[in-house]
Amino acid sequence: MTEETASENGGLGERERALLAVERRSWPGPGAKERAVRERLGLSPTRYYQLLNALLDDPRALAHDPVTVNRLRRVREEKQRRREG
Repeated sequence: MTEETASENGGLGERERALLAVERRSWPGPGAKERAVRERLGLSPTRYYQLLNALLDDPRALAHDPVTVNRLRRVREEKQRRREG
């Protein structure tokens, strides 16, 4: 399925699915996830987290992987509360 076809069908594109797949995994130690992001996705960690944060607000992501998206939304909300409090 191409990126365009996925969008036309209301689904996620390959990159969006790959971002969520990275978040589903558990990582053995510090730096392993960032290394995987660079090697597998060709993204800097900063860009990865920017894309991921935007993806969390996409209803297609929630439909694709509700467990991961809801977990990440809770983590994001908790961080925001700590910054504000």
